[in-house]
Amino acid sequence: MRILYGVQGTGNGHLTRARVIAPAFARAGVEVDYLFSGRPRDKYFDMDIFGEFECRRGLSFVTKAGKIQMVATAMENRLLEWRRDVKALDLSGYDLVLNDFEPVSAWAAKLQGKPCIGISHQNAFNHPVPVTGDSWVNRLIMKHFAPTTVALGCHWHHFGCDLLPPFIEAIDPTDEQSGEVLVYLPFEEANDIAQLLGRLPAQRFAVYHGSEPSVELPANVRWSGFCRDGFQRDLARCQGVICSAGFELVSEALVLGKKLLLKPLQGQFEQLSNAMALELLGAADTMKGMDPDKIGQWLEAPGIEPIGYPQMGDALVQWLLKKEWDDVASLCRAAWQDAQLPEAWKHKWATAY
Repeated sequence: MRILYGVQGTGNGHLTRARVIAPAFARAGVEVDYLFSGRPRDKYFDMDIFGEFECRRGLSFVTKAGKIQMVATAMENRLLEWRRDVKALDLSGYDLVLNDFEPVSAWAAKLQGKPCIGISHQNAFNHPVPVTGDSWVNRLIMKHFAPTTVALGCHWHHFGCDLLPPFIEAIDPTDEQSGEVLVYLPFEEANDIAQLLGRLPAQRFAVYHGSEPSVELPANVRWSGFCRDGFQRDLARCQGVICSAGFELVSEALVLGKKLLLKPLQGQFEQLSNAMALELLGAADTMKGMDPDKIGQWLEAPGIEPIGYPQMGDALVQWLLKKEWDDVASLCRAAWQDAQLPEAWKHKWATAY
């Protein structure tokens, strides 16, 4: 079987999932080509695992100061270029397209009648999971942004639906604790983050961000650009995580038992819904703005119980190779049987498996 794997490159969550699935393909001896869209090629990092991958401009969202900018998004996305890329992508040599919310390969598969299996957190919203901030525009985007033949959704809880657990790289816990709080707020302005954390001088913070602040860096803040090895090391050692409400980083923090304070991207119903779901599960606190008082209260809160999710890469690849793609329920059932959820979670929503 030869597969084209299309991955949305906006943010790092989709890439994290691909880094779990790519080695599983390699172990199974499957021939896979990778296509990424959503950011310029020179903005990707730690991509050796994907070999000679392809890049397209694709479609994405423009954010500023923690909010989606709808007008700027419309102006930034070049639909004619995207349409040309879709038409130019020849899928005749592939048996299957695996798609993680990537619009070029998904639409090429639809137009060429090629089977396309979607695997993403976005697909979870096709099911009755906790949702807030929804609208007909959101539903239109979810349905048409990256259409697939079969849609596999991932979430932190099955919510009584045919969903899969998160795809997480194996993270080695450590007894070494840094005492720092890890901060990853990619949609916020660097200066705003530095000034906010400077108001909490008794706590040390390790910040990862794509830009450097132009204001003086407070003494209690260590600032880094994107580096996956350093980030994973700091995640394992930190006492808690302040981040947006994306899916993959939160998943990794849950596995390590790191308490979470979320600042969801305003105007993005997926992140707003993620934050609500975690509050319902009792697994995170949230804040709407850059609030030092809220951070201070959260710093005094206790930690959370680590969650045991199974390694999903090999299970997905073997399911794909069986070509019984209509049988999603058996894949989900086996996955949750191997999950180790907190006792309190087992009494929230009827256990489907």
